Amino acid sequence: MTSSPLERTVFVVSDSTGITAETFSHSVLSQFDEAKFRSIRVPFIDSTEKADEVVNRINRCALEEKQPPLVFSTLVDPAIALRVRHANCTFLDLFGTFIKPVEEALGMKSNHSIGRSHSVGLSKQYNNRIEAINFSLSHDDGQFVHGLRQADVILVGVSRCGKTPTSLYLAMQYAIKAANFPLIPEDFQRGTLPATLAPYRNKLFGLSIQPTRLAEVRNERRPNSEYSSLKQCRYEVAEAERLMRMEGIPWLSTTTRSIEEISTKVLEEVGLNRQAY
Repeated sequence: MTSSPLERTVFVVSDSTGITAETFSHSVLSQFDEAKFRSIRVPFIDSTEKADEVVNRINRCALEEKQPPLVFSTLVDPAIALRVRHANCTFLDLFGTFIKPVEEALGMKSNHSIGRSHSVGLSKQYNNRIEAINFSLSHDDGQFVHGLRQADVILVGVSRCGKTPTSLYLAMQYAIKAANFPLIPEDFQRGTLPATLAPYRNKLFGLSIQPTRLAEVRNERRPNSEYSSLKQCRYEVAEAERLMRMEGIPWLSTTTRSIEEISTKVLEEVGLNRQAY
């Protein structure tokens, strides 16, 4: 098998889940619009035997494609990382690149613990994330309103504008207790926020969306219905944005933003852009 110069195989090699390296690799490779990448995540490489298997796999790929693959690594153990580095590849050592300067800045050595960033042993941080996920699930779409006082942020907006995935992302990535509450035609006719939300105005953040995109999303759920009609979507979006402006609620459109961008903006606007390690 021969790949073109603009088609490259990418190995993401880690002694843990590989999520950190995979996320970083996506960020880096997204800068190369004209290239195509085939990503292969290889997690839990925590022994020299497994490292040798990965090396053989990388070398076979280089031979078949007639060019060395890219390898993004978060291997902590120096002996294991050195083995993989010697494969026929372009080796990008994410931990090695950053740990040494941090050691020098702090005046101490890192512990070189395998899987540390995803360790369940970090019980407080892990339990906080699980608690936040459960909270977001139980407070989805206006459920269990009596628990809103515990929320870090409450997302408001019309149905299907991206509130649920954003809530879950905030919970999973940042242990943020994010509830979400739908704005419905009855709210627009009344011209005020639901009374349930009034005590938590400082926690509110609004999400909106372009009507044409909203109609597409809703048609996937309820095709050819009034709920998914472009006329109804235009009405709801316009009224929701008017209500948010009137109530002084910060908001943004989700139409062209990734969930990462949306979540970052929410954290900044609500003052939650911090995380403890």
